[in-house]
Amino acid sequence: MVVQARHQHRRLFIQLSQLEKARDDLNIEFGRLQLEQATWAESNRIDQVARDRLGMKFPEGAETVVIRP
Repeated sequence: MVVQARHQHRRLFIQLSQLEKARDDLNIEFGRLQLEQATWAESNRIDQVARDRLGMKFPEGAETVVIRP
């Protein structure tokens, strides 16, 4: 019984170590994805993409129309 208990303990410890490593890897990946998301969401990045890829620009004074209720 003692041998069986030790064997099970070793198996569970190995499994725990593997799961902790997987957790650590996921935490690293999550941090990397948060950084990437912050980079893509920066307002100057959005402005640059709108100008370069979509050809958008701020309207001139004469192009602005104010609508009143």
